[in-house]
Amino acid sequence: MKKYKNITSFDELLDVEYGKIGSEKRNEFEHNSMLFTISEMLKEARKEAKLTQEELAEKTGTKKSYISKLENGKANVQLSTLIRIFEQGLNKQIGLTFL
Repeated sequence: MKKYKNITSFDELLDVEYGKIGSEKRNEFEHNSMLFTISEMLKEARKEAKLTQEELAEKTGTKKSYISKLENGKANVQLSTLIRIFEQGLNKQIGLTFL
């Protein structure tokens, strides 16, 4: 608990737990965080569209197992595939922000 004593922000907590931005451990954390965020957005959008994983897979030319892996954060996805899933399968627009 001593290492948390002087932490005053979430960024400082991340530095303590995963290292500074650019470190291997921090990069891995950021990568996994992004996969989790995408998976949750996909799940929410699919449920909002009232589609099963199988129906979404059919609409986008993928397999149900691939949609499942994406929703569970267990698969990397190409940007073109992600765009197709959201735009073609879920009728959603994707916007990208680079920091």
